[in-house]
Amino acid sequence: MAMTAFLEVRCQARVEVVPLDDAPLSIGKGPAVDVRLTDDPTVSRLHAIVEPVGRGWCVRDLGSHNGTFVNGARVWSQQALHTGDEITVGTTHVVYRAHGPGSGQDDSTVTASTQPAPTLTRRERDVLIALCRPLLTGGVFTPPASIRDIAAELYVSEAAVKQHLANLYGKFALYDEPGGASRRVRLANEAVGRAAVTLADLKAPPG
Repeated sequence: MAMTAFLEVRCQARVEVVPLDDAPLSIGKGPAVDVRLTDDPTVSRLHAIVEPVGRGWCVRDLGSHNGTFVNGARVWSQQALHTGDEITVGTTHVVYRAHGPGSGQDDSTVTASTQPAPTLTRRERDVLIALCRPLLTGGVFTPPASIRDIAAELYVSEAAVKQHLANLYGKFALYDEPGGASRRVRLANEAVGRAAVTLADLKAPPG
């Protein structure tokens, strides 16, 4: 089974799913980087790079002013990544996710930071895919789809979408948090992070 890997870039309650292929991926706020974090003043123009090493990936700091951290420990040269590792770039959090050989995790194992996805009905899964699709196709920090957009993609009423979302919030144990990120954003994060929705799902055409 081939490894699939991606980054979840999180900043100010927004998320971007960035697939990793065979090429290094640079992070910073300069105009030429692959992942631009222009909203984070603590990020350097060319801050860090995530690059393939053997069958896995590592992160390397590029002489940034504020440093690069993996799970709270500063990276002084380069650091191998395992699925679920959290990379901190400035005040932005980037979670590395991988499945398959080279991921640093056996496929049958669930780490402490990753819970399995709940059992979903076919329609609930359709709603999740529609919710998360903009995270892959949009720009950095594109929000998940609105209720209206989900209804339009699935040819159902907005009331039906709201009911499915209510069921999904319960299954993923997502409750209202005053002042926190919206539940749709948190649901999208959980769906991708717990592999309820895969990159292949998001790349597939609607319908």
